[in-house]
Amino acid sequence: MSGYAEDLHSLLAFLDDKSFLLKDLSDKTLFLYLTYLRAKGLKSRSLARHLSSLRGFFAYAVSEKWYKEDPGHLLENPKLPKKLPEFLTKEEISRLLALPDSSTKLGMRDKVMLELLYAAGLRVSELIEMKVLDFDPQVGMLRVFGKGAKERLIPIHYTAQDYLNHYLEFTRPSFKPVEDFMFLNRSGKGLTRQGVWKLIKKFATLAEIKRSISPHTFRHSFATHLLEGGADLRTVQLLLGHADISATEIYTHVESSRLKMLHQRYHPRSSM
Repeated sequence: MSGYAEDLHSLLAFLDDKSFLLKDLSDKTLFLYLTYLRAKGLKSRSLARHLSSLRGFFAYAVSEKWYKEDPGHLLENPKLPKKLPEFLTKEEISRLLALPDSSTKLGMRDKVMLELLYAAGLRVSELIEMKVLDFDPQVGMLRVFGKGAKERLIPIHYTAQDYLNHYLEFTRPSFKPVEDFMFLNRSGKGLTRQGVWKLIKKFATLAEIKRSISPHTFRHSFATHLLEGGADLRTVQLLLGHADISATEIYTHVESSRLKMLHQRYHPRSSM
């Protein structure tokens, strides 16, 4: 039996048990049905799928004139839990950043790229599209063009600045640049997204990180570690270049844990 058929069968069984008729189905009856499903232990994702099946049935029933209007039109989908972003521990980040051999030109390039992904929370597209003049060494700021070509300025720490300065002065010229992108391949042209992904996979394997990670994992780690260190969501929103604070709220589990810890540490009644 398909999932769609199973969902309809479940509704019919409920109606039969309660002596309700399908032709008299109302929004109140459906509310009772959803309450019944929740009591059985169905989670939000399963309930949302269940409602999708019922809406398909009701749309057909209305088109066939079985109902004057959709009996489920007042029902809202349950809020689905947001999937927490995958991030690396500080120890895992340290292992990854230590791997590239900075005595070689490719190793130095890779080291600087990893440093910037973590130091600035960059998207992979922002990293590969960055130009030499997007770094201001006088103030230690990166100019980044995010989604919709929206510009933002991101400060980077002194270690990342030192590596980037060294790369731009001594390493990048050895690639014999034919394009003005900051990070180049062996032919002196800008790197591709796929190229950066492959490098991340290689270093993750060398660092013995078993789970799958991507360039975006560095961005999640950047945001998570900032919040763990005491930054507020609004600051992280600006640094990540999120247009809306709701996009940053996937990290609220970190903020909540930090606030709980601070409350327990400093509230005068916590130790009683």
